[in-house]
Amino acid sequence: MTPRSDLRRTKLTVLGAVLTSVLAFAGCGGDATGNEGAVDDNGKVDLSKVTLIVGDQKGGSKALLQAAGQLDDVDYEIEWKEFTSGPPLLEALNAGAIHVGGVGNTPPLFAAAAQSPIKIVQGATYGGTGDAIVVPSGSPIKDVSGLNGKTVAVAEGSSANYNLLAQLEEAGLKYSDVTVKNLQPGDALAAFDAGHVDAWAIWEPFTSQAEQEAGAKVIADGSELANGYVFQVASETGLEDPATKEALQDYLSRIARAQVWSQTHQEDWAKVWAQETGLSADITLAAVKKRKIQVVPIDQTVIDSEQEMADSFVANKLLPEEFDVAPFFIDDFNASTTGEQ
Repeated sequence: MTPRSDLRRTKLTVLGAVLTSVLAFAGCGGDATGNEGAVDDNGKVDLSKVTLIVGDQKGGSKALLQAAGQLDDVDYEIEWKEFTSGPPLLEALNAGAIHVGGVGNTPPLFAAAAQSPIKIVQGATYGGTGDAIVVPSGSPIKDVSGLNGKTVAVAEGSSANYNLLAQLEEAGLKYSDVTVKNLQPGDALAAFDAGHVDAWAIWEPFTSQAEQEAGAKVIADGSELANGYVFQVASETGLEDPATKEALQDYLSRIARAQVWSQTHQEDWAKVWAQETGLSADITLAAVKKRKIQVVPIDQTVIDSEQEMADSFVANKLLPEEFDVAPFFIDDFNASTTGEQ
């Protein structure tokens, strides 16, 4: 058996590598957005000359906007780049490869800890029900306390990572009491199916997929412990460019309208989500019903909740030192996304 101290060093090494990667990408980014030519001598922006490069996850922003009809009559071009989860998406943002992207509540904290040039510009909450820890159907593990000494798959730096940490703390366990396998959803599902891990910490639609396709059972969800926030995160370079920022303001307002639409058109959204992901409509509808979305302004409530999460990661030595999350949030777009003045 691997000594517990060696396991802790392994975890810190992996997370240190994530931070190093983020910093390396941040150092590679340029100061240009590619949209400088869209501003005339009088400072007026021609949106027809703007390309907004957007990072997305499978079945994410693009699918949601299409389903809600929010990709109609867009005056600028949107170039989509797809990622497996939030951490690699933010690496690309730091590298200057994209202008904006949608992620969960945890990836921005790891980027902020690395002092990456990003700003969180729009938010919503799905609640925490879809964030869950699942075990195989025949597992003797009945609750989180049963994870002591077990192996858990999770994408480190993802929203599921925080839910796992919070659930362990609630059960009186330390993060070091479990062996974490850092796996992206596709690899984690394969490992879960094959019995290579004892549990899997995940988010929707993968929670519902695990339940319906792998017979998984949920031993804990984030309804009481996770804030369920999802964010749109932009590069500082993009925000400083007038043309990119004007397109970004329109894009964020479309995202907010689509999020509201998805709550009132659950079956329509589930069908499109199924087509985009290749999952069955039964799975995506189950996922949609667990996600009670509400657009929220970027305000002190959001910041305080994220600060609490950051402090918890630091206390468990999963981030290196305390830092203030507030400078990484801006409320410039609240009026266009929530209607607040």
